[in-house]
Amino acid sequence: MKAILFAVLAGLCWGVGELFTKSVLHSKQIGPITAITIRSTVALPILWMFYIFAFGSLHNEPRDWFKGADSTVITKLVLGSGVIAGALAMLFFYLALSMGEISRIKPIAFALAPATAVILGWLFLGESMTPRKAIAVLLILAGVVLLTGGQPTPAHQPPEEQTPATE
Repeated sequence: MKAILFAVLAGLCWGVGELFTKSVLHSKQIGPITAITIRSTVALPILWMFYIFAFGSLHNEPRDWFKGADSTVITKLVLGSGVIAGALAMLFFYLALSMGEISRIKPIAFALAPATAVILGWLFLGESMTPRKAIAVLLILAGVVLLTGGQPTPAHQPPEEQTPATE
């Protein structure tokens, strides 16, 4: 149950956070590279504080991982989590967000992630692929196509300020 709660909180935080991000990018005062750099810069000290002060209270983490983890584990962590999921995915997402509607970009990115995870977990990690999972992946992808397909909707524009007509 705790895992589900944390997943829900993560989804809510990403949804609200990306709303702010899209608003910032839409202002054209900040670009996507600057936005993601600020995001990462602000996130790192908070993550380090959790790592130092809440170490092990949320999840049982080995305290000596840096001594005991083999090079394959460290390489997977750096490449998979750091480079691919951390840097590249966020970079591509912020670039997409700066160019498209959040109502289209977010569902595409965040629905492909679980569909990809289910398929790769099955192919490479030996996780089960049940008919239910296969149908769920198809429904996720169909939902994204329905939600994001078609013509982009016109952006909501605030009414322009009325200025008195000059004669």
